[in-house]
Amino acid sequence: MNKMKWLSYSVVMVVILSLLAGCSSGGSNKPNNENTGSGNTTQPIKLTMWGGVPPESGPQAVVDAWNAEHPDVQVEYVRFVNDDDGNLKLDTALLTGQNVDLYVNYTLTNVEKRIDAGVALDLSGFSDYNIDEKMGPDAAMWKVNDKYYGMPTKKNAVFIALNKDALDKAGLAVPKKWTWDEMREYAKKLSADHKYGLVQSMVSYVDPLDSVLQKIGYTKADGSSNFDNEYAVKWLETLNAMMNEDKSTPPLGEQLTSKMPVENSFLSGEAAMLNIGEWLIRSSNNLEEYPRNFKIAFAPVPRLMENSGDFITSGGLGDFISINAKSKHQEAAWEFLKWYADGGMAPMAAGGRLPSSKDMDAETALNSLLGDKADTYDVESLKYVLFENTTPTFVRSIPQEVFDMRTQEYEKYFLGGRTAQDTVAEMAKRHNGFLNKK
Repeated sequence: MNKMKWLSYSVVMVVILSLLAGCSSGGSNKPNNENTGSGNTTQPIKLTMWGGVPPESGPQAVVDAWNAEHPDVQVEYVRFVNDDDGNLKLDTALLTGQNVDLYVNYTLTNVEKRIDAGVALDLSGFSDYNIDEKMGPDAAMWKVNDKYYGMPTKKNAVFIALNKDALDKAGLAVPKKWTWDEMREYAKKLSADHKYGLVQSMVSYVDPLDSVLQKIGYTKADGSSNFDNEYAVKWLETLNAMMNEDKSTPPLGEQLTSKMPVENSFLSGEAAMLNIGEWLIRSSNNLEEYPRNFKIAFAPVPRLMENSGDFITSGGLGDFISINAKSKHQEAAWEFLKWYADGGMAPMAAGGRLPSSKDMDAETALNSLLGDKADTYDVESLKYVLFENTTPTFVRSIPQEVFDMRTQEYEKYFLGGRTAQDTVAEMAKRHNGFLNKK
């Protein structure tokens, strides 16, 4: 994002959040029972749900199924792109009273912002559904002040996708537990027959830092920043060596300026490994648009810490769906949300989204996920990363300001001109400034 765009975005967000905060005072935790479809009205209730998944990748099939079964409550799906501009569009719609009854949050940071703005309903007013029981202990990661302001509906999975044919040719096994040093060696060997041994989604790029900080703490015992820890240096130096010495992964500057489509790079056979998540399946199942002649295997993300028992990785539950606290149809929205979570979202599996409710059978979900393309995957390794790997997971929750600041500093490092030690020191300095301000 260039400087002018960043400034414009920041100014707009300040205005929006100020106005939203002003509108949020005096709100009630009690669901609004107005216009739920139980009155004498002959007109169906119309609900609008906003989400980041393309309609053709599951959401349209979901709302079509609901609408066929519930003529008195009709749902429309509106897509927003899950990036800064797309989330700004959603926040603007919430502020200006456009039709938003339910919406999907993809980060806890956005949830907290929308709670503060008074546009996320406290679900404790409903007593007929136990989120903790249905979704399991990972659901609690989404609680704010020990309350749910939405429901997590999807099982997150972050993994390394591998070209199984390339692994076999190189005599490399599909890893079940490995380190960044080991992945570097895989990338070097695989780049002999591929342009890159490894490419990475920017969504997953910074996960190694948070995997460490979630375990050892974002702050030290004295309350100061822990961004200057040895593992942050390890990650920076390892990845920099892969870019500039091994030439096994693209330089970050090149990836950002070209807006490299890393999924295309992997699925076309240009890259042999891809650091990504379950959303890859949406593309890898589409053999017409992304033709490939190799089988895909899956491995857990590598760890920086040598002791695997101390490792925690990105994951948990996602697709956190909130009801707009300003909606006139909260009861109807709640009925839809329960239906969606307990099975209505099944068509979403074809787009790479596994339901998190315990009421969904794992084998059924996997069959929905892969459809008739199962023979193009190493299914056993996929089962392992989705259902058998017991590594604890986290949902990133650092403030957006801190996330952006940290990104700016590691981007400067990868563009060249300073050491990893200087980079983490600057990260810690800026983080301390944020902590002191708060």
